[in-house]
Amino acid sequence: MSVLKREQTPPAEVSSKGLFMGLQKMHYYQFNIGDYQSHTAHLSETEDLIYRRLLDWYYLHEAPIPLDNEQVARQIRMRSHSDCIASVLREYFEHTENGWIHHRADREIAKTGDKSVKASASAKARWNKVKDANALQTQSEGNATHNTLHITNNTIPNIDICPPSGEPEAETGIPKCNHQAVIDLYHKHLPTLRKVEVWNDTRKGYLRQRWREVASELSEKRQITEEIMLSWWTDLFQHISESKFLTGRVNDKSGRAFTADLEWILKPSNFAKIIEGKYHGV
Repeated sequence: MSVLKREQTPPAEVSSKGLFMGLQKMHYYQFNIGDYQSHTAHLSETEDLIYRRLLDWYYLHEAPIPLDNEQVARQIRMRSHSDCIASVLREYFEHTENGWIHHRADREIAKTGDKSVKASASAKARWNKVKDANALQTQSEGNATHNTLHITNNTIPNIDICPPSGEPEAETGIPKCNHQAVIDLYHKHLPTLRKVEVWNDTRKGYLRQRWREVASELSEKRQITEEIMLSWWTDLFQHISESKFLTGRVNDKSGRAFTADLEWILKPSNFAKIIEGKYHGV
């Protein structure tokens, strides 16, 4: 919501850092159909194909396009169209000593790179909190096994990572978890995944915990409202929708496809991996 340290080859005057919620090269980017058509309506079919392939190459490699037209033609698999390639490069790219650069693409690469670094750091911080709490819970359970008297006297703290019932304690600046709104967003943005038919205490607990973690982090920089929280969950579900693995569009060796559901998404380990982008680019 595939985390590999990639080779960094930043374009001229740009520091590109990778895919949203991961640290790998970009395997997808936003594409505005109307904006593209308004700028390319005059191109021939061949020129249009060349431009799309050049953009794909640019985003994938996050580097200037080589100055050698023959090399470019080979890399975008259009060896017999060197003249058209040169024409498209002159119109849409800027010539530099390091190669042809595309300023708008550079901005998008830098933008997604910033999101990637922030999201990865956030996921690691949240996951460390969960691991620390789990360790404390394990220690408490171990003490309980060897000393029931302490349990009777309530001297051991009750650490509940996924509370089965009841809402979390009141926390300054953190709105109450809106279960139904999150479920509705899940159904809206991930219509091909399993629908939520039962919302039991275990699932409520998972969602409350994830809601609390996200809200606690966001509240460090600004006051958090329910609207801001639901916007964050919208972004998460849209991010998941772009994963072929999570949405069942990739088969394993047995020919079967995995499909996530909301409970699976909300489990701590899976949640952290989604945010770090481990299920994208598969």
